[in-house]
Amino acid sequence: MSMQRKTITITNQMEDWVKTQVNSGQYGNDSEYFRDLVRQDQARKKSEMTLKAMLDDAEESGLSDQTPEAIWERMEAKYS
Repeated sequence: MSMQRKTITITNQMEDWVKTQVNSGQYGNDSEYFRDLVRQDQARKKSEMTLKAMLDDAEESGLSDQTPEAIWERMEAKYS
């Protein structure tokens, strides 16, 4: 995979935070930290899109004639 160089400007407070993360040993350098942030953002966006699709599907399916208790029991049985 090819890599692209990016130049960013951050505040001193942000720089201190990044240094703290790297110095904790969790990341080898600043670049690893920023790549991890991008991966986390990608995963979060994907989860948001999945949730939105689920909510859209639920809304399109219309109202249920089942009671909330009956729905809960069915879901507990299905996922327990």
